[in-house]
Amino acid sequence: METIRGFVYSLKPTSAQEHLLTQTAGVVRLVYNLALEQRRIWGGRPYGGGAPRYFGSKGLSGELSDLREAYDWIRSVSQTAQNQALVDLDRAFTNFFEGRAGYPTPRRKYANDAFRQAGREIQTRKINKRWSEVKIPKIGWVKYRDTRALPHAEGCAPDIRNATIRRTASGWEISIAVRYEIEDRPVPSAAQGVDRGVAIPFALSDGTTWLLPEAMEARQKTIRRGQKIMSRRQRGSKRYAKARRRVARLKARDARTRAHLHHVLSRHLADTCGMVAIEDLKTCNMTASAKGTVEEPGKNVRQKAGLNGSILNVGWYGFELKLSYKMEETGGIIVKVDPRNTSRTCAECGAVDKESRKSQAAFVCTTCGAAENADINAAKNILARALRSPEQEKAVEHVASGRGGQGVSSQRSVKIPDQSVHLDGA
Repeated sequence: METIRGFVYSLKPTSAQEHLLTQTAGVVRLVYNLALEQRRIWGGRPYGGGAPRYFGSKGLSGELSDLREAYDWIRSVSQTAQNQALVDLDRAFTNFFEGRAGYPTPRRKYANDAFRQAGREIQTRKINKRWSEVKIPKIGWVKYRDTRALPHAEGCAPDIRNATIRRTASGWEISIAVRYEIEDRPVPSAAQGVDRGVAIPFALSDGTTWLLPEAMEARQKTIRRGQKIMSRRQRGSKRYAKARRRVARLKARDARTRAHLHHVLSRHLADTCGMVAIEDLKTCNMTASAKGTVEEPGKNVRQKAGLNGSILNVGWYGFELKLSYKMEETGGIIVKVDPRNTSRTCAECGAVDKESRKSQAAFVCTTCGAAENADINAAKNILARALRSPEQEKAVEHVASGRGGQGVSSQRSVKIPDQSVHLDGA
């Protein structure tokens, strides 16, 4: 199976190279915003007489050439990166017209410091065991920490499709998209249910739990303290900017820690399971604000905000995305089940009673007396709900056949309705 994956590395540019990276990101942002403004004003209207003119990336590339001839500081930046900004704008409008996103907005300094280069212009070479270099047009060879080698065929260079360079709170990083072959292998026959929570981020139906490191909790306290310091400083001042950067760096460390847990767990599940059952959660809706309006103010706003923060801190959807592409690569499938009453149902007898949930952690069935950790009990229910579904026959056939690769994409996500048995009055 052939796939394209992105590999992210931390760049270590010199001060001169960092200046060039900042300049490139600024010019690319300017080109994007100019093209957006032009399309906003003139898109679909007669321009210079004649039929209405639509500003796509191909049409604007000629005007970009004129702009580069007029200004040396624009010409000094890679033209490919500027053309990619026009392609990004095309994609943004396509997503808008197809209802997948809102109307494109201008890119902002610091918030959108990034640019993309075509793969044919990117080269890499090894320096030593820990460090490598990447050649970026108009910038030169930039060092990066080589945490893992780029995949490639024996005797061939990596097939680099593109590279995105961006500035984060931790510094500059590069994401290199590489196309390579994944070796086909038998699909594991095991199945696993995963319950996503807050106190226990991930509970598996085999009884294991995966927790975030304790250091994240201590870091959250430091972040809250830093945010209080920000609130007492004058917005726009140097001291405010310094406090904001400190909070941003701490949040970036949290994001890396969270992503590491997601990658380790999703890799474990993809390598050991042919099917993984999860709840069909609408994280965006679950984390919506409860503030309400002036006419109809919300209730328990502070408590809801705290719950939203806890859900986002675990990163339920980020884990689902990582699990999806890893399961596709290994030939497995993901089954999504209805989340209703998975935490109120007894995994032993199937009875549903909210009184069985004694506390956040304890589940004691009021019918059969079975006791279990509440999150592990929910994970078992998620797996059982997936296994007894009509769609499960397709999943069993798929796993038993040992198919992998491209045959997975059409079936890897199956949604299962609620099939619980309720007690009277529950």
